[in-house]
Amino acid sequence: MLLATFFFSLMNVFVKMVPDIPAVEIVFFRSVVSLFLSFFFLRIQSVNIWGNNKKVLLFRGVSGAVALILYFTTLQLIPLASAVTIQFLSPIFSSILGIYIVKEKVKPWQWIFYLLAFSGVILVKGFDPRITPELFAIGIVSAFFSGLAYNFIRKLKQTEHPLVIVFYFPLVTLPVTGIISAFDWYMPHGDEWFILLLVGVFTQLAQYFMTKAYQAEELSKIASLKYLGLIYALGFGYVFFEETFNLITYFGMTIMIVGVILNVWYKNNLTNAEIKKAIR
Repeated sequence: MLLATFFFSLMNVFVKMVPDIPAVEIVFFRSVVSLFLSFFFLRIQSVNIWGNNKKVLLFRGVSGAVALILYFTTLQLIPLASAVTIQFLSPIFSSILGIYIVKEKVKPWQWIFYLLAFSGVILVKGFDPRITPELFAIGIVSAFFSGLAYNFIRKLKQTEHPLVIVFYFPLVTLPVTGIISAFDWYMPHGDEWFILLLVGVFTQLAQYFMTKAYQAEELSKIASLKYLGLIYALGFGYVFFEETFNLITYFGMTIMIVGVILNVWYKNNLTNAEIKKAIR
């Protein structure tokens, strides 16, 4: 999950470097790269590219596509760290949806920690005038669909190879984004082609490691590690885009990180207690 977070952070930087290219078109190019890479490695490993649970695989592809298009939109229009902060609501949606989709329980203390993290996100929104209510809403919807996609990944852990799950994302996304982009096409030029290639490569790496993580651990535990990407976002935003924030916004981000750390610590303690109890 740490590797996934790092590669997603690099992807965020390069998406923000091409503000003239529509978000849907960026997702289209990213899907082209991901489709070829996934197909290539699946063939090398002699894995059936179509998978077993096609229905859930398609649901994962659709929910992931909606989430990514909306997320890229916020990346281009608001500060990098702010877009990442709003997207970090996805673990909360993951846990809530996980109760019904994968039947995972969330302890009362975890809800308190999630509320603490959510209050930090609200502070960031409320004290950053560069975030309009419309863009904030787009970010929240993106986070919801991300949480939905993570649950489908978790549901597929017993039946699908991680690369098959990754493969279905561009398989679903490519025709949809291709049709939409045809009506508002922007021809990339110069370095933009290389940047789009890097977006695809870094996203592919991030998706693979994220899929492995979600298949290996409980949603409410592993999803929270995504919050660590805020550190990358603050650093990259300052270095590449000269983005700074007021003290209250930084305070909100700090509160969010504290909520995440407490949640991970609590889940680790619960897991260790259950293991000791089983041994006894």
